[in-house]
Amino acid sequence: MERVVNKSSFCAALKGSRILESEEIPGGAGGEFEREPVPEKARKGSSAFWGMYAGEHTAGTEFMIGPLFVAWGASAFDMILGLLLGNLLAVLTWRFLTAEIATARRLTLYYQLEKICGRNLVVLYNLFNGILFCFLAGAMVTVSATAVGVPFGESVKMPTFDQTWPTGFVWCLLCVAIGAAMTFVAVRGYGFVARVGHLAAPWMLLVFVACGVVMLAKLDSTNLFELIDPPEGAPRRIGFWGIVFFAWFCNAAVHLGMSDLSILRFARKPSYGWASAAGMFLGHYVAWICAALLLVYWVRQFGVDPQKGAMPGPMVFDAVGVTGLLCVAVAGWTTANPTIYRAGLAFQGMFPKMTRTTATIIAGAVCTVAGVFPAVAMKLLDFVGLYGTILAPVGAVIVVDHFLARRLGLATDYAERQGIRFNVAVLLAWAIPVAIGLAIYRTQDINSFMLPLPCWLACGALYILFSKLMNRGAGSGLSSDPSCP
Repeated sequence: MERVVNKSSFCAALKGSRILESEEIPGGAGGEFEREPVPEKARKGSSAFWGMYAGEHTAGTEFMIGPLFVAWGASAFDMILGLLLGNLLAVLTWRFLTAEIATARRLTLYYQLEKICGRNLVVLYNLFNGILFCFLAGAMVTVSATAVGVPFGESVKMPTFDQTWPTGFVWCLLCVAIGAAMTFVAVRGYGFVARVGHLAAPWMLLVFVACGVVMLAKLDSTNLFELIDPPEGAPRRIGFWGIVFFAWFCNAAVHLGMSDLSILRFARKPSYGWASAAGMFLGHYVAWICAALLLVYWVRQFGVDPQKGAMPGPMVFDAVGVTGLLCVAVAGWTTANPTIYRAGLAFQGMFPKMTRTTATIIAGAVCTVAGVFPAVAMKLLDFVGLYGTILAPVGAVIVVDHFLARRLGLATDYAERQGIRFNVAVLLAWAIPVAIGLAIYRTQDINSFMLPLPCWLACGALYILFSKLMNRGAGSGLSSDPSCP
């Protein structure tokens, strides 16, 4: 669920995602074409993208999301069919928005935003992104700790879904040790982290499937509609459309927010956007349902309160033994390490004189402190919705600039054309719907993942309005970029 929005981290993610892992191509800075379109000779075939998406979306978060659906009272119909529809909508967004713009412009998100918004506004964007990265990585520290803590028995008190504070001194020490180890690896660089994730991804998917098969055997049924349905009278915090919107927008910052421009700009054709289906239907469908079955079994066999839940480590250990513990620990590890690295690069982008090592250590420290508190992991459904609500709307500005600017008489690449470092029209268009969305979330009984789409649409509409009112002196919307429609 996390990707890159900082200039330096773009190239790191490309290497880490095996798009540029094994060859150096002259061009740009170090061959990553950070400030120029990707040339024909550097573009990649479809297999690179199918493998990347399958690996990126089978991660530590999946162990939390499936059981949280059960805790929120999702019905079998809502989960099985809602996830199908929501993941399909996510794939269509990648294919017909993100991939279309990526293969037309072939620029990183960072550089494309800089051309429209100005350098200073992109720095502000990186601040929010870096902080959110730290909290996401912190959630994965928590997930890994639930596996590493199992061998310590009763000395480590596992948190439950309703706990937000540390459960004890030993838990704190465990999280600090895991966070420090993850930070150390992130400091070494993204290449090593990516290789570990690349090797672990196929094995982790098999462990998810094994957990699901074992749970079906222990529950003595293959009828998912009967197994997953909550008991009568159980509170329901999420329904069919809630699951649809969650599956669609848990990666809102990546597809609607255009973070994946940095990856898909290397695709030979926009049709490679269909590769996102590998991640959505393996990681965000199969893995989520298999993880949900873990909690279903514990509720029925051990009488666990579904509202309080059980942690991934003990549940997976009960299902598939030590292999399961390793999978939970590695899944959290492979999610947190690149996230810490990217958060450090986002902070470094704000303070260019700061070394990458220092920035990564700062990010790791914030992540570790966040991991000690189980709040983010236990409220992961809410967190990813807020993540998309804050960051995805900026992608609407790029969509307007690419598809609509010329037709509406707006200047494309406004900041670059005017030589400014801060486009106020973009700031207002971004800040107003996000502020309203966050206020609604705080005061109304609405799930956060219902907010990215209206905020995204409002941002696009406001950008058009404010550009008409404030940027009249820019002249025609014609652009020197021949790729603009």
